Formats: sequence, C-alpha cells, structure tokens
Amino acid sequence: MGRNSKHGPISKLSIDERTVLTIGDIIQELLVAHRECKDVNLNQMKTRISSKYGLDSSPRLVDIIAAVPIEAKKILLPKLKAKPIRTASGIAVVAVMCKPHRCPHINMTGNICVYCPGGPDSDFEYSTQSYTGYEPTSMRAIRARYNPYVQTRHRVEQLQQLGHSVDKVEFIVMGGTFMSLSEEYRDYFIRNLHDALSGHTSNSVDEAVRNSSKIPHSARTVSRSIPRL
Repeated sequence: MGRNSKHGPISKLSIDERTVLTIGDIIQELLVAHRECKDVNLNQMKTRISSKYGLDSSPRLVDIIAAVPIEAKKILLPKLKAKPIRTASGIAVVAVMCKPHRCPHINMTGNICVYCPGGPDSDFEYSTQSYTGYEPTSMRAIRARYNPYVQTRHRVEQLQQLGHSVDKVEFIVMGGTFMSLSEEYRDYFIRNLHDALSGHTSNSVDEAVRNSSKIPHSARTVSRSIPRL
C-alpha cells in the first residue's frame, strides 16, 4: 500500500508530480533552517525527501534553483550553489574537450600508455585519448559532438543556472592530444571558445579574444591544454 501525502497516495502520482513535491519540500526545509539559524546537509536532505516521495534519484540542482521564489533567492541561492569552481577568486573554469585524435606516441611506436584508456583505437572509440567518455566533461563534449562553441555555451549556461558568476572565464582544453592536432584545427577550436562568449563570428583567434574581452561576462579568458596523467 503506497504512502500518503496531503496530495493523496504517493503511488498514484506521476514522477513529475513527485519531483515537484520533493523540490517544494526541499525549499521549505531550507527556509525553515535559515529562520532557525540551523546548518543543513543539502545532499542528505535531498536524499531523504526524495525517498519520502519514492524517487530513485534527487531532483537536479538547477531545477531546485529555478523553483526558488524570487523573494527567497538572496537567502537560498548561496546555499544551493554547486561545489566551488574557483568562482571565489572571480574565475569560472570551463572545461572543454578537443575531438578524438590518435596520440603521436601510438603512431610512432604502436604502443598505448596504460593511463590513456580512450582514443580511436580503444573500446571507447568516441572518446579523447586520455578519457573513457564517461567523465562529466567527456559526456558534455560527446553530446555537443565535440563542437567547441556548443560545449562552451552549454557549460556557461549551466554554471549561470547553478548560481555561479561567469564574469571571468578560464578555459581548460582537455583530451591530451590537443597540441598534436593541426594548427588549423587548434585555431578553429580556440576561436570558437571565445566566440561562444562574445556571440561574434571571428576570422582569427586574435579577433575572437578581442571580441570576448569586450563582453562583461568574459572580461578575462585563459586557454591551456592539459593531458590526463
């Protein structure tokens, strides 16, 4: 026999209805905790209330934030922010991935390093050389078909929805083989990262950087490539 709520038997409610009720309860408990000056463990709260309404997983943080009443945003948004991503220093880190590319080491020796599980020659053939494709950044890149513009726009929008400032952005280019790709591709990739911030269509990397530097939400951008070690 299903548990009951003031809205009737929970088992008769759709997942969407139970999710709405869960989000409502989370927001109410956070407001009560704030009034009573109590600290709360957000993850434990989400798990407990989600279980109460028979959900297999907790609501997304962006959905909870979107449901916060306007008058309560100033109070609750700091409590609902995702883990710090250097935004305390005024910089939002946006990690992106270049397209899958065979490592030059494999081309020269035929050997694959044990700490590089992915790449075109692996079981994870649609992943970049240093990754499996199941990491959060990898999954975002795959959904965007490794398009640098789309990766950047989606990530910036997600960070904004999570309450983070994106006044300054640092790009981390992941994958492990970026510098071995053609200069033409590297220019295309970096140019589109900056164009995604400014909304312009630039003809060169220098032009793209100048355009993005003029936009308030991209006052400083840094690009660097890192392998996974």
